[in-house]
Amino acid sequence: MEEKRNKLLIKNMVCQRCTLTVEDILNDLKIPYHQVTLGEVDLTAKLSDSELKKIGEELNKVGFEMIERRVNKIIEDIKRAVNEYLNLGMDNENLKLSSFIVNKIPYDYSYLSDLFSTVEGRTIEQFFILTRIEKVKELLVYDQLSLTEISYQTGFSSVHHLSAQFKKVTGLTPSHFKRIAADKRKYLDRL
Repeated sequence: MEEKRNKLLIKNMVCQRCTLTVEDILNDLKIPYHQVTLGEVDLTAKLSDSELKKIGEELNKVGFEMIERRVNKIIEDIKRAVNEYLNLGMDNENLKLSSFIVNKIPYDYSYLSDLFSTVEGRTIEQFFILTRIEKVKELLVYDQLSLTEISYQTGFSSVHHLSAQFKKVTGLTPSHFKRIAADKRKYLDRL
């Protein structure tokens, strides 16, 4: 007999630490689950209203939020797709962001774009640029890669293009930012 699984969707999960934090919350509350991935928990059973409320309260304490509406799930799926696209670096140079998103989320891009703009107050492309610049900031702070390697890893066609976009968004050059780095970084889930 097939076991019925339930999904719990969670907003603002953007990294491995996020999944570990959610696992800790579920374990502390003794909520059984099969798996926790970015933005989703695969539960072993349907939860009561009181269990859902308690999970929601604990998630909110650490900056997460349960997604209850289909629209919010689509927005989170778009953000996840943007992050996946960014992680491709220069491997995405022959693939447009819009095509990548439509391959991940089976809706017309104009619908997704309008929905995202309405809900988030910015376009998908603006979100992508902000996410990309935050990734550049992260790599600059880690000080492990050259600017050329950073530009390649974040999908910029050149160091000049990276520097121009970075200055346009932050008002600083990458080298100036590097000197004052700690104060200028934002958490990706707060974009």
